[in-house]
Amino acid sequence: MVGGGGGGGGGAGYFGVLVSDPWLQNQFTQVELRGLKAHFMSMRREADNGRLSLRDLSSKMSRLKVVGENLSEEERASFIRDSYQNLDEDLDFELFLRVYLKLQAHASSRVGSTAKNSSAFLKAATTTLLHTISESEKASYVAHINNYLGEDKFLKQYLPLGASTNDLFEIAKDGVLLCKLINVAVPGTIDERAINTKRVLNPWERNENHTLCLNSAKAIGCTVVNIGTQDFIEGRRHLVLGLISQIIKIQLLADLNLKKTPQLVELVDDSKDVEELMSLPPEKILLRWMNFQLKKAGYKRTVTNFSTDVKDGEAYAHLLNVLAPEHSNPSTLSVKDPFERAKLILEHADRMGCKRYLTARDIVEGSPNLNLAFVAHIFQHRNGLSTQAKQISFLETLPDDTQISREERAFRFWMNSLGNSTYIDNVFEDLRNGWVLLETLDKVSPGIVNWKIASRPPIKMPFRKVENCNQVVKIGKQLKFSLVNVAGNDIVQGNKKLILAYLWQLMRFNILQLLKNLRFHSHGKEITDADILEWANSRVRSSGGQSHMDSFKDKSLSDGIFFLELLSSVQPRAVNWSLVTKGQTDEEKKMNASYIISIARKLGCSIFLLLEDITEVNQKMILTLTASIMYWFLKQPVEERPSGASDSENGSQSETISNSTMDDTASESSIDENGTR
Repeated sequence: MVGGGGGGGGGAGYFGVLVSDPWLQNQFTQVELRGLKAHFMSMRREADNGRLSLRDLSSKMSRLKVVGENLSEEERASFIRDSYQNLDEDLDFELFLRVYLKLQAHASSRVGSTAKNSSAFLKAATTTLLHTISESEKASYVAHINNYLGEDKFLKQYLPLGASTNDLFEIAKDGVLLCKLINVAVPGTIDERAINTKRVLNPWERNENHTLCLNSAKAIGCTVVNIGTQDFIEGRRHLVLGLISQIIKIQLLADLNLKKTPQLVELVDDSKDVEELMSLPPEKILLRWMNFQLKKAGYKRTVTNFSTDVKDGEAYAHLLNVLAPEHSNPSTLSVKDPFERAKLILEHADRMGCKRYLTARDIVEGSPNLNLAFVAHIFQHRNGLSTQAKQISFLETLPDDTQISREERAFRFWMNSLGNSTYIDNVFEDLRNGWVLLETLDKVSPGIVNWKIASRPPIKMPFRKVENCNQVVKIGKQLKFSLVNVAGNDIVQGNKKLILAYLWQLMRFNILQLLKNLRFHSHGKEITDADILEWANSRVRSSGGQSHMDSFKDKSLSDGIFFLELLSSVQPRAVNWSLVTKGQTDEEKKMNASYIISIARKLGCSIFLLLEDITEVNQKMILTLTASIMYWFLKQPVEERPSGASDSENGSQSETISNSTMDDTASESSIDENGTR
C-alpha cells in the first residue's frame, strides 16, 4: 500500500528510505521515496535476470504519475537517449531517482494544453521545487503555541518560541510539542504518560513520539497521508507547518456544532433545517453564522469564503460592529484604503479581547487559513447568539444517538486516513454519491472497482449516484458482506443504520485482508475473528500474563488489564506497569483505557477508538484494536520479536471454534434477516 500511511490496521511502520546523497533525499517526501522504491523493486523483479538498465526504463515507467501520464514511451526513450551516453549501464535506485527527476522536469516544461492531468501533475511536481512556507502563518501558529502551551510543565523551559526564527521546527523534532498541541485541540486524545519527555531523547524515543503524534493526529481528523516520522526528524518545514495548521484549525472549530453550542439553532427555522445544519462541516457552519450576523448589520453581500470575500475588510467591520458595538470606530467603514481599514478592524478585535491570528496585510491578501482562524476565534470569544429556552428545548427532541455518532466518527477518521480525493466531514452526507465509497473499496481491494461505469462528482443526475451506490453494494456482496435487502438507493437516501453497517464490514474486511497478506503461511485461508482471538490469548499466555479474553464482548476486558498484558507481550518496553491502575473503579478503568490507546498508537497502530469503547467493551472496536496490535506484531522482522514469540496459528484449537465468531455482529449491526430497518 504505497504511501497509504497505514490502512485501517497497524500504522505504516514509518521507517525512512535513505539515499546516500542528501540533495537527492531532499527532493522527495518519505512517502514518495517509499512509493518509488516499491516501483523500482517491482521493475527489477520483472526484468530479465533481475538486471535493469537505462534502456529498459522508458517502457517500464508508464505506471508512474506525471512521467507516465504526460510523456509517451517514445518521448521518454528519446529524452533518456539524449541525456545519457551508456544506455546499458546498470540502474541502481539512486540513478533511477535522478532519471525520474529529469523526466519530471522535462514533463513539467512541456505541460500546458498537452498535460492530461494537470492538477495531479501540479500536486506531484511541487515536491521537487523548494517548498515555501508562509512566514505570516508561521508567526500566527507560534503565537498560538506560546499562548496555549506557555505554562506547560515540560515545555515552558523552551517557550516562548521566536516568530522569526526556526525554533518551531527545531522543537518539533522531538515530537513532544506536537503531541501536546493535539491535546490542546482535543483534550484527552493522548495520554501524557505515553509521551517520552526527557531533555535529550534518543532516536528511538523520538521516533516513538512522532509515531504517537501521527496516529493521534489521524484519530482527531487530520490528513497525514504524505507525512512520515522522518519528515519531523529532518524538520521539513512545509510538512510540519501543514500539520500544525490542521491541528490548530480543529481546535478553533471545536465549538461549531450543536452539542457544544446549542444556540446555533438560532441560524435555522425548523427541525428539517436543524438536521441539515448538523450535517454541515464546521467551516460551513462558521460561514452561516457570519452571514447571519452580517444580515443583522444590514450588510448586503454574502460571504462564501475566508479569502477574496473578506479582503476589503467591509464584512469584518460590520461583523464586529454587530457583536461589539461598544468598541466600534465610525471611521472603520469610512476609510478608503483597505489596508487602513484592516488595521482598524484588528484594533476593534483587540478592544474586544480577541487574539490576533493575522495581520492587516493577511486580511488584504486574503490568507484563507488565517482568516478562518480569526473568524473562528471571534466566534469562540463572542458568538452573539441568544440563549432562548424555546430553541434549546427544541434541540432536546432530536434523537441522541451517542452510539451512532461515535461509530460515524471512527469510520470517518479511518476513511480520511486512507487519503481519498475528498475529505469527509459527515459519512451520512458525504458518501451518498457513492464515489468516496468506491475509492475506499479500491484502496482496500485494489482493482475491484469497475471505474468505466462509475461517475465522478460533481454529479448532477440522481440516477448516476444510484449507479455508483449499486456498484458499492454489488462489490460488498462480492466481498461476502451481510447485505440482506440492501440497495444502492438506501445509501443515496443517507440511511444511517445501513451506511454504518456497510462501513463496519468494510473496515473489518480491510484489517482481515492486511492480516491475511502478512501471514504468508495462511495458505490462502481466510483469517477469521476466531484466529485473532486465539492469537491474542496465546500471546498473553506465552508471556506469563494472567488474563484471558473469552470473546470480543467479554465484559472483563473493561479494566484494560488484558490489553496491557497483550501490548507488553508484543513489546516488553511498551508498558510502564508503575503507571497502571487495578482497573476496579470507573476512574481507574478510564485511566487504563486511555493509556492503552496511546501506547498502541505509539507502537505504530493506526486505531480510531475512544476510551469508552474499551471501558464499555464495544465489540467492534475491541476487534479492531486486537487486530491492529496483531498486525503491528506480525510486521516486525522475526528476529526483533520478543523471545518465545511464534506466529503459530494453533490451528487445531482455532478450527474447533466456530469460524464466524463475529458474524452475529455483522448481521446485528446491519439489518435483521427479514429486512426491517
